Amino acid sequence: MKILVTGATGKLGTKVVETLLKTVPASQLAVSVRNPEKAEALKNQGVEVRQGDFDSPETLTSAFQGIDRLLIISADGDNETRIRQHTNAVKAAQDAQVGFIAYTSLTNASESTLFLAPPHRAAEEAILKTGIPYSFLRNNWYLENEIPSIQGAVAGAPWVTSAGSGKVGWAPQQDYAEAAAAVLTGEGHANTIYELSGKPMTQEELVSDIGTILGKEIPVQQVDDTAYADIMKEAGVPDDFLPFLVEIQRGIREGALEADSDDFDKLLGRPSTPVSEALPQIIMEISQTNQ
Repeated sequence: MKILVTGATGKLGTKVVETLLKTVPASQLAVSVRNPEKAEALKNQGVEVRQGDFDSPETLTSAFQGIDRLLIISADGDNETRIRQHTNAVKAAQDAQVGFIAYTSLTNASESTLFLAPPHRAAEEAILKTGIPYSFLRNNWYLENEIPSIQGAVAGAPWVTSAGSGKVGWAPQQDYAEAAAAVLTGEGHANTIYELSGKPMTQEELVSDIGTILGKEIPVQQVDDTAYADIMKEAGVPDDFLPFLVEIQRGIREGALEADSDDFDKLLGRPSTPVSEALPQIIMEISQTNQ
């Protein structure tokens, strides 16, 4: 059996490959990356490195040849770019006659009103049309996405949000990586959808856990979207990234990331790592970076 992971030099992809290498011989593992030189360390471990560019479908078709199980990690960029790239990847998988496709999707992708949902919905629909056995890994929100705000809290800044009482299923990226690895190496995952989410928490609950670890109370400022954007701009967030942050806050406020699911249990044999247990490592790394 040959497994291939796309985007293997990215943050999630790196963790997926590291997890796979604990149980899968390197000879059975391949990666598809835009810049193979960035995957030199994997090549040195015996992993087959293939060149594949989501904007060059012919390179993907070549990269996916002979692959039994494929993990397509969703691309970055605006929605139009991501829809095009995801569609390219799915078509290439079909042309290469891949045996199984796992795809890192988004919470409740088929019905979600979150602005990030369209590329994931398009990818899922494209995969369904191929008739290839699939598994949709509908990832909630990486705890690591909050690192900039956690850095601010460590430095003494308040926690600013316009998410109101909306809840998020935060989990550390490693949990999502292990779930993907379990699907790629296990049996019985054909034509499945996994809603992967930690225990839903409000901003206040997350901040309370951070404050406990830091040994101080962190004030939470609930503001409207306009004030949130202004404060983020003053904090140095680039203008072109502000709409993204505001839309995330709005989506959380409207419940787009509130998912109560035990699918981590199904794949890992355990719940997702509690936020209170995952935060100390993140905070330690932030502190070491600041030294």
